[in-house]
Amino acid sequence: MNYTKVCVEAFSYTLPEEVVCTDELELRLQPLYQRLKLQEGRLEMLTGIRERRLWQQNRTPGNQSVTTVRRLLEQTGMNPQKVGALIHGSVCRDYLEPATACSVHHALELPTNGFVYDISNACLGIVSGMIQIANMIELEQIEAGIVVGTESSRSLLETTIQHLNTDFSITRKSVKPMFASLTIGSGSAAVLLTNRNLSRTGNRLLGGMVRAQTNFCNLCRSDTDQSGGDAMNPLMQTDSETLMNEGIAAASRTFNPFLNEIGWTRRDIDRTFCHQVGRVHQKLLFDSLELRTSRNFSTLEYLGNTGSAALPTAAAIGTETGFVPDGSRVALLGIGSGINVVMLGLEWNKTLIASLPTSKTIENIVQQNTQ
Repeated sequence: MNYTKVCVEAFSYTLPEEVVCTDELELRLQPLYQRLKLQEGRLEMLTGIRERRLWQQNRTPGNQSVTTVRRLLEQTGMNPQKVGALIHGSVCRDYLEPATACSVHHALELPTNGFVYDISNACLGIVSGMIQIANMIELEQIEAGIVVGTESSRSLLETTIQHLNTDFSITRKSVKPMFASLTIGSGSAAVLLTNRNLSRTGNRLLGGMVRAQTNFCNLCRSDTDQSGGDAMNPLMQTDSETLMNEGIAAASRTFNPFLNEIGWTRRDIDRTFCHQVGRVHQKLLFDSLELRTSRNFSTLEYLGNTGSAALPTAAAIGTETGFVPDGSRVALLGIGSGINVVMLGLEWNKTLIASLPTSKTIENIVQQNTQ
């Protein structure tokens, strides 16, 4: 998978204001902890996640995605009439139908002669959308496109806590598949891709590699298909250890072909952004790929696992706050349940969006990546 005409103009993001600390979750889980004699502090110790954020009640994914795309358009100065495709790529959506992308497209008053649809691919929905838009640009079907997604974790967290506290059949063994649900956070991210002739940055998308290990599709499952609003009461079962090990193994099998495809070696990679799952997962992944964690930008400690928004949010904050110098080679490393792997290579030449930290959370994220 190679591209000659595609640029990643910018990443953008928005975050909820409500912060929920891991200590607060464990306090609410005291009935479970006391019954099973679980050690307090285990959740942060195992995951490295100190806090995550929640959207306000009744905030739909589509409404927040509109806000995120507007921020992206304003910060890049992109003419909305040039946007030939809008893809909504998060797990969460407003309704079963129509596509959430339709209401986002309508609110933004984007051109009527464009592609408008949703993608669902677990934590890789937005990255998968980037590939589809890149393909359209390379084929000269469109000049520019946007992929956006908003993940909302409130319902999953609330339902999981209630279930853990009230289902007395849960044991120390059977509780393990539920703990991954407590790492989930909320967030929203968007990416603008353009033709090189339209780009103001020259941030080239060189290409990438994908891999499907669908023999492990049963390792992480939520409930049967539901909408992503407040009426959703999901529960998720995750074999975290096997998913982590098999995901890393799939990434390892993908990495060398990825490097060969775009003509890089490990030494060529200046910065990385990966899906944000947990501290142990991150260390094992970079050990397996023989990459330096110091060149990776992490957000999981303060945002948790924000699903499809995790990788592009990390890229947005990292590029905006100066983590990526001009002229850097950047690898996007996505691993999602299914198991699917997507790896993309960028030549990052210029950051259009420059900002100073605007909240304590962003200050903490920047600080932890500069220590």
